[in-house]
Amino acid sequence: TAISTPAISESLRGLSEAEALARQRAHGYNELPRADRRTPFRIVGEVLREPMLALLLGGGLVYLALGDSDEAIILLAFAMLAVLITVVQESRTERVLEALRDITSPRALVIRDGERQRIAGREVVCGDLIVLAEGDRVPADALLLSCHDLQADESLLTGESVPVHKIAAAAGGANIARNSRPGGDRLPTVFSGSLIVRGNGIAEVIAIGADSEIGRIGQALRTLETEPPRLQIQMRRMVRVFALVGGAVSALAVALYGTLRGSWLDAVLAGSALGMSMLPQEFPVVLTVFMAMGAWRISKARVLTRRAAAIETLGSATVLCTDKTGTLTENRMSVAELRLSDGTVFLPLDSNG
Repeated sequence: TAISTPAISESLRGLSEAEALARQRAHGYNELPRADRRTPFRIVGEVLREPMLALLLGGGLVYLALGDSDEAIILLAFAMLAVLITVVQESRTERVLEALRDITSPRALVIRDGERQRIAGREVVCGDLIVLAEGDRVPADALLLSCHDLQADESLLTGESVPVHKIAAAAGGANIARNSRPGGDRLPTVFSGSLIVRGNGIAEVIAIGADSEIGRIGQALRTLETEPPRLQIQMRRMVRVFALVGGAVSALAVALYGTLRGSWLDAVLAGSALGMSMLPQEFPVVLTVFMAMGAWRISKARVLTRRAAAIETLGSATVLCTDKTGTLTENRMSVAELRLSDGTVFLPLDSNG
């Protein structure tokens, strides 16, 4: 069924292409600031900051420098296997997230030079006139100039699954719009990311990107500091203990071997072998494999894991606190059971038929 959209008044010609391009150059694109993309090289750098892997790589390089290629290959193989598994898993997730961002980027119907144009949401600028109809995703915060029975679902911003009514702005409406917040009923403002569920209207963009309401939320979230998982903290503490003990034993072995036998090169090799043998070399590989398996298993439930360390945090959660439905759910209902007036009960077929 076709959805009607409001006609364009002669006074609503919108921006010209030149004005829109100038504003885009001055204020940038209508998109939220992104964290630096995690390239494979950056992921490798993050992985190598783990103390155990750094110790294994360092020990392998020491053996290589001393000419003991067999021990060097073993240690380097352990370390590189753990690094490879992590890089492959997290790089795949990064590529999927990038693809999802492109797919979910909304398109906007704008009025420029008196004509309607369908453009990418990121190309909307302040001052653009956007045409909104049922089923549209609002591309930016905007002031309603005209509307007819317009309702918007702002659950993305408020958690409230019930849509709110919107009205057209009266004189001085711009000041009201800049001070309004999502969730209010009968306000002349629509917000970026909200969904038009009923009616239609024309609105003038007043905020884009990081200046929009959803952009402010994104900026606030970026200031949060994430704590390392407890398993990671315990691993680092254990590595320090093993490194100190292994270093002390290795130094003692080098001193005794060199003093008693007189061959200091052999003493260094023997001390290094003894020190490295005291390190639990399997731990980083085992933990990496298990984290990767956990990420793969929850990906089957359509959950993406950007960092494998988050698997441990998720697995140790015992209580999940939520406010109400509409925030974490799909915001839709499904039939669980159908009962007829004669008492007959029908159950929906499951995936197994």
